[in-house]
Amino acid sequence: MKVRVVLFAKPRELVGTPNVDLALPTGATAAEAWQHLSDRYSLGPLPRAFRCAVNSEYARWDDRLAEGDELAIIPPVSGGAVGERRGLVLLSENPIDRDAAIARIRSDQDGAVVVFEGVVREQSRGKSVRALVYEAYGAMAQRQMEMLGDEARRRWPVTDLAMVHRTGTLAVGDVSVVIAVAAPHRGPAFDACEWLIDELKRTVPIWKKEVYTEGEAWIDDRP
Repeated sequence: MKVRVVLFAKPRELVGTPNVDLALPTGATAAEAWQHLSDRYSLGPLPRAFRCAVNSEYARWDDRLAEGDELAIIPPVSGGAVGERRGLVLLSENPIDRDAAIARIRSDQDGAVVVFEGVVREQSRGKSVRALVYEAYGAMAQRQMEMLGDEARRRWPVTDLAMVHRTGTLAVGDVSVVIAVAAPHRGPAFDACEWLIDELKRTVPIWKKEVYTEGEAWIDDRP
């Protein structure tokens, strides 16, 4: 059977292409697909921190694949399509308009709007940073962000929320992510905002590469 493997971040760079078509035995597992890929490109054993997704849904490495499946190799995430349920959930290559995001979610019923902004800093891990590069598995990242928004609304009495994340190359001082939460009271707004940025970094397939004055590295920024 034929399976398409989708690669991101460091594995994509090592292989040299974002997509690889594999011919596998019928009923092969995701782990066996990795082994075939590794044998072809000398990638080594499957890293314990890697996850996988089949047809844009998180899966297990021992799940069996079917003809025509798309298997995504998911390295540890650091934290474009436009999608919307309520509020604003967006991956964008363009600069983030924080004020527009706040205006979209705030109402006269809200006594608080809590905003988190992630900004590209000039120093990281003892090195001088020239730029950050964000790469996302677009359709799956969008879906995961929407699910986080729905879960936050279930957990806390918030009125509405916005999550906007940049992709592409960002300079020092650029805003990489904005999360805004509107609620009648500040406590739930603070709690929901903190949970959203932590879960976004932990679960959403977005990867970050730091480009230094000398060298570069893909970063695992999970909380």
